[in-house]
Parts: sequence; structure tokens; C-alpha cells
Amino acid sequence: MSGAGFDRVALIGLGLIGSSLSHVMRREGLAGHIAGTAHSQGTRDKAVALGLVDSIHPSAAEAVEDADLVVLCVPVGANAEVAAQIGPHLKAGAIVTDVGSVKGAPLRDIAPHIPPGVHLVPGHPVAGTENSGPESGFAELFENRWCILTPAGGTDEAAVARLAAFWRACGSNVEIMDAVHHDHVLAITSHIPHLIAYNIVGTAAHLGEVTQSEVIKYSAGGFRDFTRIAASDPVMWRDVFLHNKEAVLEMLGRFTEDLTALQRAIRWGDGKMLFDLFSHTREIRRGIIEAGQEVDAPDFGRRVTKEPAGGGEA
Repeated sequence: MSGAGFDRVALIGLGLIGSSLSHVMRREGLAGHIAGTAHSQGTRDKAVALGLVDSIHPSAAEAVEDADLVVLCVPVGANAEVAAQIGPHLKAGAIVTDVGSVKGAPLRDIAPHIPPGVHLVPGHPVAGTENSGPESGFAELFENRWCILTPAGGTDEAAVARLAAFWRACGSNVEIMDAVHHDHVLAITSHIPHLIAYNIVGTAAHLGEVTQSEVIKYSAGGFRDFTRIAASDPVMWRDVFLHNKEAVLEMLGRFTEDLTALQRAIRWGDGKMLFDLFSHTREIRRGIIEAGQEVDAPDFGRRVTKEPAGGGEA
């Protein structure tokens, strides 16, 4: 087993992130034994059939028994309930982490249930696609993506370093960040874009003068990409907005102000303002490509593959 691995890993939730973790742990030898659980029997059966786990358990409490690493791959809103279930069964010295897109909530909801001697290190792999379920995972999901760890003050440094090494072995770049700062950053880079996608697709669906068949038939690149993002897991995204509402509302206010300025520029024919803004945003796109977070290839007509940069990442 790799030096960055663990003897026994428990995956609580076997959707896109949990199944992808299983694949990469298998490939890199990061787990001696993978124990798993999921809410539904159907998902548990599928995880076994796909070879994602070495043992499957009907409850989270049973899955975490003797685990050295516990990864909560559940919607943010389920963290408190799951943490209460597993708390009494956690092994001394174990590391507990999560994969949610909101990081203030885990410190609030999970920490009270973590017993002394167990290390809580919240995490957020900034990777995903619009797909969900155990069959959607793939080992390359985390390659060259960022995983942000947000440990509270006083967290055991060795535990943080060990989890960071694990994520690097999964292919991720690792950043340590304050949880509040993380939630503000992700509000604008992920949460607001998803909210806009859900809203614009919903608006198009309700336009009386545009039929649904026309919306589908004449989808240009922009709307097509919005629909890809808006196809993301509704439970996960519902919980993201409910548990990061302060940061989202703050950034949404900023966005609304900027949108009003754009509306004014269009109304009064301020071409310079529009051109300057569009030029600046084009430079940001180039920066994302240069940072390796996207490829410089035409989007329309790309081959249909599972791409880590796809919509739905949180």
C-alpha cells in the first residue's frame, strides 16, 4: 500500500465522489480495505457489483468500525445526522473528512459529534461532473484539480498533513484555507454560476412564446452549457445554497449590481463599457486555461468523454 494510504477507508456515500475515490484508491493502492455504505439498498448493490468496495454495510455506524479514514460523501444537509450516527463508533486516531462544497457547515454540524482523539479535517475536492450515482465515478476525476482542506484551529498537524498527502496521491493539488474564506470564494466561483444556470434554464422553460422543442432544437453553445450545469444533483445543490446562504446572498447582491450596470450600458448604447468588460473576462478565461483548469479546445463538438472539468463541480 502507498505511504499516503490507509489500512481501512470508510466511504459514507457512493455517488460520483465516493465512487471516484474508490477507483483512484484502487489504482494508486491507497486503501488496504474499502468499506462503504449508501442510503439505498439499490446503490449498495450496485457498488458491490461494480467492485467499488471490499465490504458493504447497511449503516454508516457499521461502515466506520476500525476505519483509519472516514470520508463523508453525502449532501451537506445530511452531515449532522451521519456524524451523530458514527461518532460513538470512530476509532481513536482516525481522520474524518468530507467532500462538501460548503465548509463552515461541517465545522458546525460534524465537530460536536467527533470524540476526543479523532481528527476532523473538512475537505472539498473542487472536481465533479453533472452526473451522479455509483456508476458515474472514474479515477481521473481529481487529476490536477484542487482539494481545499479547512481544518479548525488546533487540529492535529500530522492528521492534516496525512490527509493532504492522500489527496495529492489521488492527483489533486492541495490548499489549506480558512472555512469562512473558502465559502466566500466558492460562492462566486461555483455556487452563483450554478444558481444562474438553474435560473436561466428555468426561465427558458417557462417562456410562453418559446416552445420546449425550440429551446432544445436551437440550443446554442451558451444555453447548452447552462443546461449541462443545471443537470447537476438537485439534492446536493439545494443543500449547498441552504448551508452557504450568507456568502451566496452577499455575492448575489454584488452580481445583481453588476448586472444592473450592464443593463444600463445596453440601454444607453455604451459600447465601450461592454467591450472593456468582455475583453477583461476573456483574459480571465485565458488565465484558467494557463492554470491547467481547462483545455484550449473548441467546446462544441468535443468528444463525449468523462471530463473532470465538466459542469456540476461544486
